[in-house]
Amino acid sequence: MTEPEAAQETFISHLMELRTRLVRSIVAILGVFLIVAYWTKPIYSFLAQPLLAVLPAGSSMIATDVTTTFFVPVKVSMLVAFMIALPYVLYQIWAFVAPGLYQHEKRLVIPLLVSSTLLFFVGMAFAYFLVFPMAFKFFADFTPVGVTMATDIDKYFNFVLTMFIVFGIAFEVPVVEVVLVKVGAVTVPQLREIRRYVIVAIFVVAAIVTPPDVFSQLALAIPLCILYELGIILAKFLGKPLNKDEKQAMTDAELEKELDTAEAEGRQAK
Repeated sequence: MTEPEAAQETFISHLMELRTRLVRSIVAILGVFLIVAYWTKPIYSFLAQPLLAVLPAGSSMIATDVTTTFFVPVKVSMLVAFMIALPYVLYQIWAFVAPGLYQHEKRLVIPLLVSSTLLFFVGMAFAYFLVFPMAFKFFADFTPVGVTMATDIDKYFNFVLTMFIVFGIAFEVPVVEVVLVKVGAVTVPQLREIRRYVIVAIFVVAAIVTPPDVFSQLALAIPLCILYELGIILAKFLGKPLNKDEKQAMTDAELEKELDTAEAEGRQAK
């Protein structure tokens, strides 16, 4: 077998493994969805509760499209199914990329996957249990006289999904800081030095991605500032860059792995 043929065979085997991992992830999500689909209506009612709690007596949410009453609860159930199946999906991603990682990279990836997933869920919970009730009450109190607050369920789902993503990503700030310090891109003193600029940037971003009211902007900006400070503390203890001996050990391990790979490809070519 020639070297190009061996490389092509390796590439095809990687594609086949990627397909297998994707199929397993999709099957897992669909399997969970088939289970949670039985509770589609209660799940949507739970998601809509922060808004329903502030609507005037006799008011309700509306559906302006014929199919909305079916597809929106289904999309909510699919979102819940994805969240439940996410640990298995992350495992499939890990199983695919792990063989190509060095030992020091493996030690870094697993804590990152776990912590980033947990922080994303914490951000979603923060939005649902704290931000939504206060924001919706703020909007309801400012509803003009003679206007009925009746939100379309599809627009409500899109709004909630956007806020979940925004707050989920926002809560990843400590993880990003630890990674940047760990790889040597920045240092903890540098993070402290740029603090004032980061705070300004946080309030600008919060004003852009949140609804146009002061409360929603503060509800995102203040936690982000706190998380930034938390990230600095964590980076001080967990993001210590590798010393010279560790870097040399990494270099030696990487060189040895490359030689082993070259040897294996040579044997395949023969």
